[in-house]
Amino acid sequence: MAESEAWRTHLALAHRLADASGAVIMRYFRQALPIEDKDHIAGYSPVTVADREAEAAIRALINEACPDHGILGEEHGHERPDARFTWVIDPIDGTKAFISGMPTWGTLIALQDRGRGIIGVLDQPYLRERFVGHGEGAYLGDRRLTVRSCPELDAATLMATEPNMFNPAELAGFDALAGRVRLRRFGADCYAYGMLAAGFVDLVVEASMNLWDIAALIPIIEGAGGLVTAWDGGPIGADGRVLAVGDRRLHAPALEILAPAAGSEGL
Repeated sequence: MAESEAWRTHLALAHRLADASGAVIMRYFRQALPIEDKDHIAGYSPVTVADREAEAAIRALINEACPDHGILGEEHGHERPDARFTWVIDPIDGTKAFISGMPTWGTLIALQDRGRGIIGVLDQPYLRERFVGHGEGAYLGDRRLTVRSCPELDAATLMATEPNMFNPAELAGFDALAGRVRLRRFGADCYAYGMLAAGFVDLVVEASMNLWDIAALIPIIEGAGGLVTAWDGGPIGADGRVLAVGDRRLHAPALEILAPAAGSEGL
């Protein structure tokens, strides 16, 4: 199978996975649920039965359709880590929004070929919106997505999930960048990246991101013409620092502002 065309073979499965997870999650959204805190030390990290059952449903379909593929998910770990193809799953990105009844969460499903993202899906079943990125671009339903023109920081909209995702040095870098833009907003989780691809947001800057938080979003943003890197301009690393831009002319000036924090542990 040619690497450049591999996404075509698996795109229909990606949609099936999103359909299945959405059917599970919508049974629980805006319902009273028991909530477990996965991390009592580093901060509040909620998880619900919706997260776990949705990921289990996705895994079952992958294992049935493609038993040789790897699976990496937030809730149930890593299967077949040496596989050529790996599905990277976050069943509910934005669980804090989910348990608060806010529709800014989404299911993230990526397919990677030897570590390179070839399909990305952001599914928001409550809003009935599905963002998809692959080798022929990025789409919201049938609509082709294109980032908007915004060559200058002073006209840009900047988003992040929450201030406490940053360590002190990172927060100083984020605040320095926020001081240069027209509008700063918090709280949209993965949905901010969808709005960047759709042309309503210009930058998303975050930290403490895991692979399952970002893998699906990269093909969507880049398919719409944007760019996603770490704060030093390279691939996203273990620190999880993400700089996503719509208009690529924003990338260099944003990097320049974030550079001091990019080399710091913040401690």
